[in-house]
Amino acid sequence: MGARGGGSRKMAAAGGTAGRSAAVVAARLPLSACLLAAAASLAAVKVSAVEVTTPEEMFVENETDVKLPCTFTSAEVISSAASVSWSFQPEGAATRISFFYYSNGKPYTGKDIPFKDRVTWAGDLNKKDASISISNMQFQDNGTYICDVKNPPDIVVKPGEIRLRVVEKDSLPAFPIAMVAGIVIGTVTGLTLLISIVVCLVMRKNNSKKRYSGAQSFTRS
Repeated sequence: MGARGGGSRKMAAAGGTAGRSAAVVAARLPLSACLLAAAASLAAVKVSAVEVTTPEEMFVENETDVKLPCTFTSAEVISSAASVSWSFQPEGAATRISFFYYSNGKPYTGKDIPFKDRVTWAGDLNKKDASISISNMQFQDNGTYICDVKNPPDIVVKPGEIRLRVVEKDSLPAFPIAMVAGIVIGTVTGLTLLISIVVCLVMRKNNSKKRYSGAQSFTRS
């Protein structure tokens, strides 16, 4: 009986040790399972970034209309889940105001926004264009405009930001500065190339005359 009792105690102790080991394994299993499930989910769903492109800075005359360009690239097909949101951060302010949202072919504007009844959709998601237009720009419209595009499962790394300046009428040049600079640079480059060609032709002609004169002198002698 004593031997049996000792054997029973040993079996109970062994059973207790096994139970504790199983409990430890069971306690560790959920975390490992979660990590494996998360890794499997990331491997199964290929997530890439939506790249949003906007001009860095724009100038517009007071009381005129402006189109805020915003284009994007996405590896996924544009679906009904795609959406566009625009927000505005007034100059000197620390917070942003969401004032426009576009999804499922319908535009939505906020109630208490600076551009109420002045903002319209000017893009085409199928062409990866998320632009908007704002009419009758005012000086209080100075600030930063943020374009954010979502096309699940692709996500946006960084929204596009446009720093817009409203200026007095007739204060902007008739031609954009970049265009004027391009024309000047192109003209100077063309003239330089033309002069180089003319100089090369003249030098070649002079060298030919010298070689011809030298050949005649050698013949006479």
